[in-house]
Amino acid sequence: MSKNDVILPKDFPELKNDTFLRAARGEEPEHVPVWCMRQAGRYLPEFREIRAKKDFFDTCRSPEDCCELTLQPLRRFPFDASIIFSDILVIPQAMGMDVQMLTGKGPTFTDPLKEPEDLQRLKANVDVNKELDYVFKAITLTRHKIEGKVPLIGFTGAPWTLMSYMIEGGGSTTHSKAKRWLYRHPESSHMLLKMLTDVIVEYLLGQVAAGAQALQVFESHAGILGPVEFKEFSLPYLRDIARRVKDRLKEKGQDVPMIVFAKDAHYALEELSASHYEVVGLDWTMDPRSARERTGGKVSLQGNMDPCALYAPKELISDIVKKMLEGFGTRGYIANLGHGLYPDMDPENVAAFVDAVHRHSKLAVKQA
Repeated sequence: MSKNDVILPKDFPELKNDTFLRAARGEEPEHVPVWCMRQAGRYLPEFREIRAKKDFFDTCRSPEDCCELTLQPLRRFPFDASIIFSDILVIPQAMGMDVQMLTGKGPTFTDPLKEPEDLQRLKANVDVNKELDYVFKAITLTRHKIEGKVPLIGFTGAPWTLMSYMIEGGGSTTHSKAKRWLYRHPESSHMLLKMLTDVIVEYLLGQVAAGAQALQVFESHAGILGPVEFKEFSLPYLRDIARRVKDRLKEKGQDVPMIVFAKDAHYALEELSASHYEVVGLDWTMDPRSARERTGGKVSLQGNMDPCALYAPKELISDIVKKMLEGFGTRGYIANLGHGLYPDMDPENVAAFVDAVHRHSKLAVKQA
């Protein structure tokens, strides 16, 4: 496959390991599937080597680089799923905002939204096939190069999380500028959230058309909202995304599992489990048994080991995984961390985590 070949989203290699997809649909595979958020990340020296050569968003716009970065962790670890290398902030970029990744500072918007009239600066109708085609090309290329080893997950940021970045202008501990909009400009907030939702729906459908076999929606800033604000400014849009994507896919006879990960939204677990997603991702602050009870078997669960547990000795990682598996059970469960991998983590400990999930869960399934 030369660089100049046109790679088409068809004739993909047959999938060899479907444990992740089966678990997402509530089944009990022969072992619990495992993958890690940010598994393509700075903890890998080979990742750092590629990333050092070019700007972050230039990397995101290179299908070849995104494909290579997505495949790197699969060469090291027997993960049961992969997730395309990209960034949630490609959506604000597609809507006309300038975002840069600054060393030591993270994502930075050169001209954030300050007042409701700034919404007029955003593109009202985004053609995702034009603005975000580089993501779709990366997904298609990766589906071919992954050779059916494991499923490929596509993803997006959720509306509230994207809105908070667009107003804060970057990361924030309080998100007070974005929350000010919710209290002072609720109508404009809903207008922005709806604009984002419309783009996200088309973006996710484009990812499936390109070859994504599952979709995850990251509501990373859910925890900054209280239960009342979450139910008004986050939950309706999360539900709308899943419903609209599923309805459109159904028209084509397609069905792709969807995961919602609303970090720190422990207060909304019941609502999230009734939001049209097959899987609810959990952060490490939630007790597995309690989560099972509260979701009432309506959804599969994903998570939720504290990423910092990977700093522990390997024997302790194995014990922590065993307890986690006992809490979740082996049916309708996808092992993951409660957040992404951190840059200073030891790849050998990631290997120990993956091995412990497979080893303990195989035993548990046999004994069941």
